[in-house]
Formats: sequence, structure tokens, C-alpha cells
Amino acid sequence: MTASFLAPFLEHSRWFGGKGRAFAVTGTRELLRLGTDPEVVLLLVEVTYDGAERELYQVPLALYDEPQDRLEHAKVGHWPPAEDGSGRPAYDALHDRAATAHLLRAFGERPGFVRLPGHDLDLDAPGSLFSGEQSNSSVLFGEDSVLKMFRKVTPGENPDITTHRVLTEAGSPHVAQLYGWIEVEDLQLGMLQQFLRTASDGWDLALASVRDLFAEADLHAEEVGGDFASEAARLGTALAEVHAQLAESFSTTSVAGADLATAMANRLTAAVEVVPELEEYAASAQAVFAAVAGLGDVPVQRVHGDLHLGQTLRTVLGWKLVDFEGEPAKPLAERVLPDSPWRDVAGMLRSFDYAPHAVAESMPEEDPDVLHQRGVRADEWARRNRKAFLAAYLGGQPLWPAARTLLTAYVVDKAVYECTYEARNRPTWLPIPLAGVARLTAS
Repeated sequence: MTASFLAPFLEHSRWFGGKGRAFAVTGTRELLRLGTDPEVVLLLVEVTYDGAERELYQVPLALYDEPQDRLEHAKVGHWPPAEDGSGRPAYDALHDRAATAHLLRAFGERPGFVRLPGHDLDLDAPGSLFSGEQSNSSVLFGEDSVLKMFRKVTPGENPDITTHRVLTEAGSPHVAQLYGWIEVEDLQLGMLQQFLRTASDGWDLALASVRDLFAEADLHAEEVGGDFASEAARLGTALAEVHAQLAESFSTTSVAGADLATAMANRLTAAVEVVPELEEYAASAQAVFAAVAGLGDVPVQRVHGDLHLGQTLRTVLGWKLVDFEGEPAKPLAERVLPDSPWRDVAGMLRSFDYAPHAVAESMPEEDPDVLHQRGVRADEWARRNRKAFLAAYLGGQPLWPAARTLLTAYVVDKAVYECTYEARNRPTWLPIPLAGVARLTAS
């Protein structure tokens, strides 16, 4: 029997990547079962779009013999599905502390739950689901560890695990240490990491800095207490050190600039199908991409792939980079390919542009003078932090012409990607990256 009840559950889940597209649940498969009362089932759900393209999603279920009123908000249906409704009440296991305890205790005890040496894991720490917006789901276990369960899964290497393992074993201070991961057959389903007790979200810190600036309309960014430029510079240094470590730990190679330019051009063409408003800027953007074709071979290596302020955490010991999965919309085979480090730099530069304009959008205002002042200050904040970040990343060296050409193209490419993402996930935010594309292609 088809588990049709899973379709509405997926559609209303924040982490589901197929929003806005017609799809059907075309298959399910149990990967393993753990524990009792509740019994935890790691369920693999196959989704098919337009009768052809397929994706796999992981849905951990907590099965009970009787309905659980306390978990009604996380109810998925009955499992296994049956026409007479005889299946057991099933809930999203990550909302259930009793179910997540089974997952934690399985590390080091059950095949597939791989545990790295070097940390005395607290196997009795209580689990609580992280409530922030993510394309995966994370469970915090006290102040000891964090379990990230991947929702959209693909057979083969997950770059989040591979990259964290390399940086952990190299002693990098810029990531949360990797404690272990979950692997069933050829699927990597989750990763267990160090809990960063003093961590603050980089995006939230940037927004706070902008709000401080907007509250002091007559002052410049460097005159306001919440100035972010020194933090932007520390982020630039951290990224440079991570890139250096990744270049040492993974293989490096090169790709033809013409191939990069073609890929960017193709992504723009596809984005215009989703966001017709991009057509107005397409010719200018294509000219930016075309310049990359003249660069010859471009050095590439393992990179983050989807870096922005929301992928950074500030701790008392410095900045940490998180989520090395790459852009979630791309196929896994593409996300593990080496890329230019300028992709990560471009992502951060776009994020410094995003933050002040996101704050401005969240503060309704009709006075044209106030709106003009905020616009000026927003551009000033973005420019100041982009400059501080880039200078630190370059270690004081000037940006050479070929790098400038690449960086400009990656920044435009990133802004185009943001347009597609916002159109599908947060349509009210679409004007922010659209305005970014307009500015970038006008210069």
C-alpha cells in the first residue's frame, strides 16, 4: 500500500526541498529499527516529480502501541500503512526525547553508528530538537553533542561528514569537532558533532549590528557600538585558514574557465524559468560570466560550497564554519566536485549585502527621508564589512585581475541562485536578491 499520508507531511516540513513542485510519494523502505517503547524506524521515502526526477528523504519514525497526545504536533500517520488503519501510531522521531535517546545510545554499539575516538560521549544526555530553520534536522544532547539528521539523502559520500572529519583530524579551530556519523548501506544519514556552548549565530549577530546602525540614523557604521567590521575581518582570516587546510588535505586540480562560464550561464538560464524578472538583467550577467572563459585554467579544490553568515557561529574561541554540504539544490555528485575558493568568498560578500537589506525590509516605513537614510546606511554597512572581510581573507595582498574577474562572476552567480531559492521558499524575500542582481549587473 502506498504511504500517501507522507505527501502532506513532507509538503509541510521546512526541510522538504520540493516545495512548489508537483510530486508523489512513489516508494518507502525501512532502513533499520532501534529500541522499544518507542520503536524507532529510519524510513527512506522516495519522491518522484513529473513522473521522472526522483529524490530520497529520510523520515525517522517513533512507533507507539497507543496514540501519544504529547506528540500530536509531530504526528506522521500510521506505520506500516494498511487499508484497515491497523498500523501503529507514528510520529516524527526527532520531536520525541525517548526516541532520540535510542539514536544517541546506538553510537559505538550498533553497526553503522560510527564513533570517532577522542571524546567521552555523554550517552545519557537528554535530546531536544533545534527549532531554527534548516534544510536538515538537528537534535541537541545537553551541552555535549549535536546530532544532525540529513533529510534529503543521496547514495555515496556526504561532504559535510568528509570535510568535518578531515578538519577535525587536522585540528582545525574553525569547525565543531566531528564525533561520529550514521551510515546504512551506501547512505550517510546523520553526523554527531561537538556542542558549541558559547556559540552565537553569525547571521543574528550581523542583524543586531545593522539594527544598532539604523537606530543611530546620523552616525556611520564605524561610529556605532555594534560595528561588525572587526568580526568580518576575523571571518575572512578563518575562511582563508580553512581553505588552506582543505587544499592540503584534499586533492587540488584545475578546470577550464570556459566550463565555469558555461555552467554559470546555464544556471542563469534555468533561473530565468523560475524567476522571469531576471530576464531584464540576463544579458549583463552573461557578459560577466563570459569574461571567466578567457581566464584559461582555474585552480579548484574542496570548498564549503554554500557559505553565508547563517553558516557561521561565533564562540568565545573564535568563528566556526558549519554545514559543508554545499548548495542543497544541487545534485550530490556536483556538490562534491572541487570548486574555486572564490565561490565561498562570494557567498560571504553576498551575505554582507543581504543582512542590512533584510533588516530594512523588516522595518516598515513610509517616510521617504527615513527610507533614503536607511538605504544609504545599508549600503555603507555592506560595503564596510565586505571590504574588511576580503582584506583579511587576502592577508593584506591586493586582489589581482584574474581573481577579480572570477570573484565578480561568482558573486553574480550566487545572487542568481538566491533568487531561485527565495522564489521557491521565501517569496517575500525575493526582492532582496533581485535588487542585488540589478546592482551587480549595472556596474
